Amino acid sequence: MSRIGRKVIPVPASVKVNLDADKVITVKGPKGELQYKINPEITVEVEGNEIRCSRSSDEQRDRALHGLTRVLINNMVVGVTDGFSKTLEVVGVGYRAEKKGKALHLNVGFSHPIIFEEPKGITIDVPNQNTIVVNGYDKVQVGEVAAKIRSFRKPNPYADSAAYAKGIRYQGERIAVKEGKKSTK
Repeated sequence: MSRIGRKVIPVPASVKVNLDADKVITVKGPKGELQYKINPEITVEVEGNEIRCSRSSDEQRDRALHGLTRVLINNMVVGVTDGFSKTLEVVGVGYRAEKKGKALHLNVGFSHPIIFEEPKGITIDVPNQNTIVVNGYDKVQVGEVAAKIRSFRKPNPYADSAAYAKGIRYQGERIAVKEGKKSTK
């Protein structure tokens, strides 16, 4: 049995969990509400303040779905209670981020600023001009928004060293510096 899949998911008192006949689980908490359609091969049981997942067979696909379903439901419970966040760093001379209303303005070496609107359910904070914090209650959406912001100017792997790799990177991300072309003489 899957070590991850067989773990019990604890449900805090502030969270309401509903499992309907169509195998759609709804988790509602102080930060928001999330839904997930459960695969027919996986059985989910809500007992008091615990959620248990089990599978119908020992096939490879069912074993993979077992752990995946448990992790997704756990992320829903954690998201509606505590939320998730990703921190991005803006590195480069003249590169900066600024928040105006619900829009993020990025100056990252282009002739114009990049304007990114906050999606629904996501808040973007800019504590200083070189740090961007993406917050939300849906872990997948937080990751997608952070990846989208990073894609506007990815770090340059051909810089002299990782410290000079200009661009937008995740906090603590290590940039693998590559060797550039060499001229033949």
